Amino acid sequence: MQKILILLQVTLSVVVGKTLMILFPNAMKRYILKMGEKSRMNRNPKFSYENWGPTFFSFKYLQFVLKVKWKRLEDEAYEGHPAPNTPVVTLGGEVCHLLDFMK
Repeated sequence: MQKILILLQVTLSVVVGKTLMILFPNAMKRYILKMGEKSRMNRNPKFSYENWGPTFFSFKYLQFVLKVKWKRLEDEAYEGHPAPNTPVVTLGGEVCHLLDFMK
């Protein structure tokens, strides 16, 4: 049920965002760049809105956001239940799971 609600929420936000990008391209560009400032993405000299901005609210964007949000559902911990064995990356770049890493 949670996956369906997430699907509806993300799909609606992508449809609204894409519609706003078509109707108000300059305003959406300013909004997306402002979001980039919050994440400090704009400080990267290789950052260019023309390369990155149009991908916002695309089908690939929808797929990526859904994948991340659905994966986070698996990582939730509940009191009285076993902790999730969340994947982590070591400083060496090796991917392992949290409980394995703790051993």
